[in-house]
Amino acid sequence: MKLKSFLLRYYPPGIMLEYEKNGELKTKSIDLLELSSSTDVNSLVEEIQKVEPLITASRIEQVRLLVQRLQEKLRQHSDHSFYLFKVLRAHILPLTNVALNKSGSCFITGSYDRTCKLWDTASGEELHTLEGHRNVVYAVTFNNPYGKVYTLIGHRAEISSALFNWDCSLILTASMDKTCMLWDATDGKYVATLTGHDDEILDSCFDYTGKLIATASVDGTARVYSAATRKCITKLEGHEGEISKISFNPQGNRLLTGSSDKTARIWDVQTGQCLQVLEGHTGEIFSCAFNYKGNIVIT
Repeated sequence: MKLKSFLLRYYPPGIMLEYEKNGELKTKSIDLLELSSSTDVNSLVEEIQKVEPLITASRIEQVRLLVQRLQEKLRQHSDHSFYLFKVLRAHILPLTNVALNKSGSCFITGSYDRTCKLWDTASGEELHTLEGHRNVVYAVTFNNPYGKVYTLIGHRAEISSALFNWDCSLILTASMDKTCMLWDATDGKYVATLTGHDDEILDSCFDYTGKLIATASVDGTARVYSAATRKCITKLEGHEGEISKISFNPQGNRLLTGSSDKTARIWDVQTGQCLQVLEGHTGEIFSCAFNYKGNIVIT
């Protein structure tokens, strides 16, 4: 194995390693979920080197600098106040979604008017209108780096979610046609179809390593698939209504689901066992998420 490069991940804190094995480029993650502003960086780097053979003596200083950058990020305060900056009115029909790029310099909007628009954040200037869809645009997202445009054709019904894996090599789309599809982000070509649900798929997600895929469906179940084999690993059963949202925790061993049955549930990824039912809502749950440490959820 030969280490090629490092990639820094601020959320949740971690370092991604790109390495070559038998002529094939692979990746692995060093998760630093316990990193804090008071962590002893030198001791942490020593621990990393003990368990990771790719980190040789010549790479220690580089890893130390990366950990220090992550630590500096954690020290930044975010308790500032927000105020209305600009109001942009350009779509002729309601918006469905919005997403900022990684640096926040521009953002994209999707709309019922069948277009997406790219905007400059600072000036509010419209940079581009992306046309070509023949119906409502429900999901928008940036990859990093961005710039390529592809049309992904294959689903037989509305697409409910679309997202990139962590290194932007794959695109995952979920659809009302009861399937998810994987696409190669470098050329836009179809890779595989994930099947098994008996009804529309409302949400899907990758874990933070990109090895696992989770799906949530109107059939009241969620499923976990291997991104490599595309086989279903686990089926999550227990909700009494459709599941509208699904999220991995940062460690990748738990899933959070939100449902129209007014509950959220915590699941074991490998066994599919429901570990906890979160009650209290008096209406349907449409969204839910873990914080970056995985010890708080919001619904």
